[in-house]
Amino acid sequence: MRSTTTLTVGLIGGALIAIAAPLAASAHVTVTPDEIAAGEHGVLTFAFSHGCESSPTTSLKITMPEGLASVAPTMDSDWSIDVERGDDGLVSAVTYTAVTPVPIDLRGAVSMSIGLDEDTPETLAFPVVQTCVEGSTEWTQLAEDGEDPHSLDNPAPVVTVAAAESDGHESGHGGTDAAAAESAPAPDPLGGILGGTGLAARTRHTIRP
Repeated sequence: MRSTTTLTVGLIGGALIAIAAPLAASAHVTVTPDEIAAGEHGVLTFAFSHGCESSPTTSLKITMPEGLASVAPTMDSDWSIDVERGDDGLVSAVTYTAVTPVPIDLRGAVSMSIGLDEDTPETLAFPVVQTCVEGSTEWTQLAEDGEDPHSLDNPAPVVTVAAAESDGHESGHGGTDAAAAESAPAPDPLGGILGGTGLAARTRHTIRP
């Protein structure tokens, strides 16, 4: 059974967080964190306040970029979730529909876990369609080379993909010693045998009555 949250002044529930933001403030759909290392997993949170002028938000449809190995939307009692998959079986889009429309003076947030491929592109853009009781806004614009993303009217949320973390720190705990051991000359078994034989001969000579 899905629970319904009734919004009143001063009530904070689930992904809906009251904020004192002027309506004239810049309206964007943001994503945090905005950087993940290639080959890693992380949880992305997409947040918004308003975006359809004075109309409450009813849903967010987030389209997945190429380069994701896995996508798992986070369950939340404030949202119903619809998942679309491509022919390859991977998640292609996720639509979060608010159980109660999000008023323009409240902040809404949805999240999902993602996994990156080792060869994921350097940037991942997540186009978002924000649908409201009246109207909708498409957050799909991408900055051209050299263009300031802040100059865009409806920028898509973007995650930067950092280089995969090196395993060099693991080899630091004995990696150098192991390499030295491999390069060191192996002990001469014949010399050891001869040395042991000589020692035995000297010992017998010493204890002879």
